[in-house]
Amino acid sequence: MYERILFVCTGNTCRSPLAEGLFRSMARREGLRLDVRSAGVSAWDGAPISKHSADILKERGVTDRLSSSAVTGEAVSWADLILTMTAGHKEAVIRRYPEAVDKVFTLKEFAEDDPQAAAKIEERHRIHSELQIKRALGQPITPDELLQAEQAEYGMPSFDISDPFGGDRAQYEKTADEIEAYLAKLIRKLRRAES
Repeated sequence: MYERILFVCTGNTCRSPLAEGLFRSMARREGLRLDVRSAGVSAWDGAPISKHSADILKERGVTDRLSSSAVTGEAVSWADLILTMTAGHKEAVIRRYPEAVDKVFTLKEFAEDDPQAAAKIEERHRIHSELQIKRALGQPITPDELLQAEQAEYGMPSFDISDPFGGDRAQYEKTADEIEAYLAKLIRKLRRAES
């Protein structure tokens, strides 16, 4: 069971604070006892989250006071599960902390609830994890391994959450709705894992 979940984006001012605040609220309503944090791969500790994200959280009943934090080794060690907003964030975390490869996913790929898609995602994750470890260790990657990774991508949808940074309120609302939909899937998955 996952008890400590870390959401990760770029600056930890837009998407991952939305995920943290919304998920903490949703988990409480569902009676799930979880610790939730968020961080950014390029964040400054203590910076305020974006006004649009803060306003959306407040309007959706989230009263937590959130500020940005950088991804650290401590946060990565603390987390049982690390859910990133994009594949790029996932790669950045794995590159810095290769020991965490088995617990780092994009939110969308981890929460996916279609069995066929989930099987393809799991295989893709396995292949990419092996390549990330080899890269982190400075080991050579063969042409066959690169081909296998390329083939694993075939027919895969994007697993990135849209980035509203610099956009208007409507873009932030759209991103919050997208995150909330996948958080609902995540809660269902966690519920199934409990039983």
